[in-house]
Amino acid sequence: MNIIIKNGFVFDPLNKIDGEKMDIFVKNGKIVQSLSPSEKKNAKLIDATNKTVMPGGVDSHTHIAGAKVTTGRMMCPELQYDTPISKTENTHCGSGNIVPSSYIMGYKYASMGYTTLFEPAIPPMLARHTHEELMHVPIVDKGGYLLLGNNWFVMKYLKEGDIDKAAAYVGWMLNTHKAYGIKCVNPAGVENWGWGMDVSSLDEANIHFEVTPREVIEGLCEVNEILGCPMSMHLHANNLGHPGNWEITRDSLDIPKNIGVNSKQQDIKNIVNLDSENNEVELEKTKIAWEREQNIYLTHVQFNAFGGTSWKDFESGTKGIIDYMNKSKHAIIDSGCVIFGQTICMTGDGPSIYGLGVLTGGKWTNCDVELECGSGIAPMNYKKKNGVHATQWAMGLELILGIDDPWKVIMTTDSPNGGCFVNYPQIIAWLMSKKGRENTLNEVHKWASDRTDLPGMDREMSLYDIATITRATAAKCVGLAHKKGHLGVGADADIAIYDINPNTLDVNDYDSIVNKFSCTEYTIKGGVIVSKGDKIVDASSGTTRYCNITMPDEQVYQDVLNDIEAWFKKYYTFKLKNYPTTNKYLTNPEAVNIGE
Repeated sequence: MNIIIKNGFVFDPLNKIDGEKMDIFVKNGKIVQSLSPSEKKNAKLIDATNKTVMPGGVDSHTHIAGAKVTTGRMMCPELQYDTPISKTENTHCGSGNIVPSSYIMGYKYASMGYTTLFEPAIPPMLARHTHEELMHVPIVDKGGYLLLGNNWFVMKYLKEGDIDKAAAYVGWMLNTHKAYGIKCVNPAGVENWGWGMDVSSLDEANIHFEVTPREVIEGLCEVNEILGCPMSMHLHANNLGHPGNWEITRDSLDIPKNIGVNSKQQDIKNIVNLDSENNEVELEKTKIAWEREQNIYLTHVQFNAFGGTSWKDFESGTKGIIDYMNKSKHAIIDSGCVIFGQTICMTGDGPSIYGLGVLTGGKWTNCDVELECGSGIAPMNYKKKNGVHATQWAMGLELILGIDDPWKVIMTTDSPNGGCFVNYPQIIAWLMSKKGRENTLNEVHKWASDRTDLPGMDREMSLYDIATITRATAAKCVGLAHKKGHLGVGADADIAIYDINPNTLDVNDYDSIVNKFSCTEYTIKGGVIVSKGDKIVDASSGTTRYCNITMPDEQVYQDVLNDIEAWFKKYYTFKLKNYPTTNKYLTNPEAVNIGE
C-alpha cells in the first residue's frame, strides 16, 4: 500500500525538521520523495492537519522477553490476572499492565507509536528461549544484547591479555546466538555472586579469574570496536542500588574514553535499503550524521546515580554524572526513570536483587547460568511518601533535563524495573511541563525537593526534544539511524501520528499531554497501518535483527573454536551441538553484516 500523510507538523530531529508542516509519502514500506500521479490516485490518504508526525519510537533498553520476564510473571500472578485483555478479530488475548504477556507487549508499544525494541539481557544458554518469546511479540522490529560481562571465556582471555581471542570468542557468540550487541552487567561481580560474594570497586579482582571490573569494561569496549559492532558496548555498572554509587558510575564512563569508534556495518557503507518488493532504495543522508559516535552506552543510570553514604542520608548523585556527560563525547546513557506504583524488578545483576529483597522483606529469586551470567527478580512498589522512592523519581528526570545535549540521553524506565513502558507518556509530560513536575513534587515526600536539583530546573522539553530522546538518539545509538528514527527518503516507513497541535499545545495541561501520547491516531510500521486510535488493525510480525560478524583473524578464530570445544566437554552440562540458536527461532530474521 502507498500512503500519503498530508499537512502534518513533522518532528524529525535527524533531518533537523522542527514542526514543519509537510507531506510524507510512503511506497513499498519506505519513505519516498513523492509518488507518481497514478500512485497518488491509488494511495491511502491520511489527513494529518493539526496533528504531530514523528518517526516510530525506538526503545533501546526494555525487558520484553526471556527467562527472567517469564519468571517475573509467574512470581507475581496477582499482577496478571486482574488485568485481562480480550482477543479481537486482529489480536490475541493476554494480560498485564506491568509485565504484559508477549502479544500484549507488541500491541501496547505499537499503540503508543513505538516500532523498534531491544531486549537488553539475553543469557547465551537461554537465547533460544528469548528468541522464541520474541517471536510472539508482534508488529515491532526486535533485537537483543548478549550477556558477556561475567562469561568465563571472556574473563579468561582478558586475564591472559589476549584481546584478539576475546574478540574472536565474542564474535562467535554473537553469531551463534543471533544477538545484536554486547551487554556487560556488574562486570566481574556476577561471577563472584555465584560464590556468595560481589565486587565493590573498579579495581577489585574477582575470585578464580582475578580480573577487575575496570579490565572487563575496557576489554569489552575494545572488543566491540575490533569487531566493528553497530552499537556501543552496553554497560550496567557495578554497585547498582547502593547509596554513593554515582562515583563508580562516573568512573566507569571514563574508562574507554581513549578507545576509537570503529563501526564496520556494511549496510551503512552501501547506503541502500530494500523495500517490501526487495528493490534497492537509495538512502538519503540525514542532516545529523547517522553513524554512532560513542564507544560506551551506560544504561538505567538513575539506579547508578545514588548519593549519600546510607539510606538515612540518601540523596541524588546525578550532578556528578550530568557534569561528566556534558563535557564528554564518547558516552551515551539512558535514564531509567521511576514511576510510582507496583512493578517487578528483573536484572542480570543477582546481588542487587538479593539486596532489594532483604531491604523490602518481600519475595525474590536468583539464578546462576553456568559459566556465563546470572539473574534476579523481585517485586517492587514505588511509593510517593517514601523518601528514597520520591528522590529516585526526581533523579530520573534530573538526568534527562540536566544533560544539555539530547543526543546524549535516551528516555527509558528500564521497563519494568522503574515502571512499565506504558507509563512513558507520564514521563514525557513531566519533561515538557514544569508545572506538572511541581504538582508532583507537592504530592511526594519532601526529600524529592530537598535532596535533588529538580525543583530548580526550569527546562521544558519541546516536541522536537521528545522526538530526539525517544526516537533519533536511540536509533543512532544502536546503529540503525540510516533506516530507523527518521523520516528521510529511503528510511523504513515507521511513523507515529499523534493528536497534538503544536500551535495550541498547553504544557501546563499535564493530563492532556499524558493522554495524547498514550495512544496514536495512527501507527504505521513498514508502510502498513498497524493501529488506529486504541485499536490494532494489523498485527503482522516485524523483523529480528542480529549481527553476522566476519572474524578479523581466521587463525585466532580457529584457536578459539578449539578452546570452546575443550571447555564444553569439561564444564558445560550439554553438548556444543545443542548450543547455537538457528534462524528458525527468529521472526523474519535480518542479518546485519559486520566486517571488512
